[in-house]
Amino acid sequence: MFEKESGTTPGVELGSIAERVEIRQAVQRGDVEGAIEKVNDFNPEILETQPHLIFHLQQQRLIEFIRKGQEEEALDFAQEYLAPQGEERPELLEEIERTVALLAFHDAKSSPVGALMDVTQRQKTASELNAAILGSQCQDNEPRLHTLIKLMIWSQNQLDEKCNYPHISDLSTGELTMPKSGQ
Repeated sequence: MFEKESGTTPGVELGSIAERVEIRQAVQRGDVEGAIEKVNDFNPEILETQPHLIFHLQQQRLIEFIRKGQEEEALDFAQEYLAPQGEERPELLEEIERTVALLAFHDAKSSPVGALMDVTQRQKTASELNAAILGSQCQDNEPRLHTLIKLMIWSQNQLDEKCNYPHISDLSTGELTMPKSGQ
């Protein structure tokens, strides 16, 4: 409706937004395997071209096995999928060790690496996957408004060194503050 009234076209296919939301929600609820299937249905090149993303998704799958108390499955999964990646890419070994260390604790959430069990870890993985999908569609990974605000703040900082001008003092209202004389 907005598109019709404003005479504009969306910068992205609207159906892909719903698919991205479904994929993101799958990761956020712990269904990493389902999210991987949806991504591969959507665009298999995303995972084929980003080995670091595949690693993080597999790391999240391991965390989900541990979260469900499936220690045997977690060990099997780590040996089959994560250990080979550690051999191929030694820079991943520390992350693999941190994740597998969760298995050593009776209460993984309270362990020194318990942050991996937090919902924010799911959100981090979901955001990384969402950014990859957006990148595959030649879309910005960051909302335009956020980028514009950062640019405006940077511009104000640059101008502060050179001249007096009305500052935007409250971003939520757009309130301007006049410079004090002598500045």
